[in-house]
Amino acid sequence: MRRILLATILLLSTVSYAFHVEGVGNRTFIDNKGDTLYIFESNPEFKSNIGAIDWYRLPDTITPFSSGTDYLYPEHGQGYAIKVNGQWEYFWTFEYDSLRPQISGVELAQSCTETQLILHGTLPAIEYKNPSNRKQTVARTCQIDYMDAAWGENDWVDSAVVVEKELAATIVLDASALATHYVITDKLAQELGIEEAITTEICQPWAIKVHPLAEVTTRGKEGDRSNEVERPTEPDNLVRRSAPLDVEFRSNGLNAEYYQWNLYKGSEIILRRSEAQHRYTFTEPGNYRVVLYASNSYNCEIDSVEFDVSVSESMLTVPNVFTPNGDGTNDEFRVVYRSIKEFHIWVYNRWGKLVYKSDDPAKGWDGNINGRPAAAGAYYYVIRALGTDAETEYMSKPAYTKKIKKQELPIGVYQLSGDINLLR
Repeated sequence: MRRILLATILLLSTVSYAFHVEGVGNRTFIDNKGDTLYIFESNPEFKSNIGAIDWYRLPDTITPFSSGTDYLYPEHGQGYAIKVNGQWEYFWTFEYDSLRPQISGVELAQSCTETQLILHGTLPAIEYKNPSNRKQTVARTCQIDYMDAAWGENDWVDSAVVVEKELAATIVLDASALATHYVITDKLAQELGIEEAITTEICQPWAIKVHPLAEVTTRGKEGDRSNEVERPTEPDNLVRRSAPLDVEFRSNGLNAEYYQWNLYKGSEIILRRSEAQHRYTFTEPGNYRVVLYASNSYNCEIDSVEFDVSVSESMLTVPNVFTPNGDGTNDEFRVVYRSIKEFHIWVYNRWGKLVYKSDDPAKGWDGNINGRPAAAGAYYYVIRALGTDAETEYMSKPAYTKKIKKQELPIGVYQLSGDINLLR
């Protein structure tokens, strides 16, 4: 079950107003490029905070509208001015009842990427004339509340979204991936504390969301001692890893009905799969791209969600000495390897007796024979191994069944022998 997550997006505006007058009663302010507009819930009233003054009605700043008074009872949509110390201060006043939206209904129209709220009714404009008697219009705003899905720690969660938009006949929002209704609140009403809102019917989701993840099957942990180079120790690291690299791909799709995973090596597509999630083991070295496409019956789709995977070529080297003295350094005879698929090692003493063998390159000889410390000196090893980049003909049978001259060894085929010195 999805948890509730609150994600709020608010746009804040700067408020300024005339310095020497104060509105009386419930009101809010709009600063329109330096013009101060007062919006009153009802019964607009101003008072002077410097005593009795002359009040002027715009555009007439010659004749006072009211002289030598502390209070002014203005009209809706009218501009006024006062003069203090030779400086003009201008302000305009409105009553909310004359600006109240008259919405008869809201129509919902949606696509894969957006939802349109089409408002039917009247949206009174905020209009006034500036001191130069030029008409000015202030864009009105509203708050839209709805639900959408957001990715949590490991699943989709319900997320409450609050966004501010222009209050217009058509309001465009990002498409939600959840069934939700939309609550439209006029910002002026909200600022005045008037609890008025319009709630739409439930809108069914079309939009697709995916949060693809690729999780590597790890071998050990970062920092552990290992003789495998570039081994996968981090579940989310797909770059330059030793093979085999086993990866589970998960789409984590919401509202998606059809999936296609394309696996590319270079520009060549080598695999297609249609499951929401799948597992693939990379063995051959090279650079890969894994691309996810998702769609649904509304013809909505998500494409080109990509993962880059890099698999290393094989490598195998052998030391010439080891010191099994228990000091934690070089205590075992181990090869250093990368991307090895098949491995065999035999170690013999100077009389040709087998003292150690293994089919696991991650393991090593601890310098004991039958539980007792072997004598110091030279021992002889034989190694036959195949890398994941070996040709197909060599992958089908053990590497040691066919003796090959050293200079003719194909890529990924290892036939090694030599001395290893045990020092105590």
